[in-house]
Amino acid sequence: MPNGIIGKKLGMTRIFDPDGMAVPVTVIEAGPCFVAQVKSRARDGYEALQLGFDRLPLTKVNKPLKGHFEKHGSKSGFRFLREFRLDGPGEYETGQEITLEQFAIGDRVEVIGTSKGQGFTGTIKRWNFHRGPMTHGSMSHRAPGSIGASAYPSRVVKGKKMPGQSGNARVTAKNLEVVDVRPEDNLLLVKGAVPGPRQGLLLIRKAG
Repeated sequence: MPNGIIGKKLGMTRIFDPDGMAVPVTVIEAGPCFVAQVKSRARDGYEALQLGFDRLPLTKVNKPLKGHFEKHGSKSGFRFLREFRLDGPGEYETGQEITLEQFAIGDRVEVIGTSKGQGFTGTIKRWNFHRGPMTHGSMSHRAPGSIGASAYPSRVVKGKKMPGQSGNARVTAKNLEVVDVRPEDNLLLVKGAVPGPRQGLLLIRKAG
């Protein structure tokens, strides 16, 4: 069984545990996924399953992907493809369905997604810099200040915290607890927040 599944974030809500405590949870539509390709060490150099999520008619995918799906015997296309490494993928076959059966209440998972993009931002919003004084003739309010040395090394050091693109990056939320599993609805409820907007693509993997 692959150690993960593909899903999408539906949003956040809360549920109440047996003690009556409110628990914030993220609702994830996880699967069903389908095996699009079985990769072997002899042919591909490593062993993995390529899983497809969110079925599409073959007429809705581009020609390279259509050829890929037809080559491996898939009867439909998929909006998303991701690979999961595992040992001995030979027991799987193209088209086989992968569901939430590998997850149980109390499991620890890591959720990988793309964080919300904030656009081009300054150092105050991006790196939590302090602003300068707003009175007494100050002319440095939200400017980042000095960014480099003088004679040596006479350049800006790599990795300096500067204005730039904020968000829209791959983020992994680790050690999240599975609060509820609802296989009949393909729903996974995990405690806390996960990266990305609603309807954003997620990879859910068992921790460790």
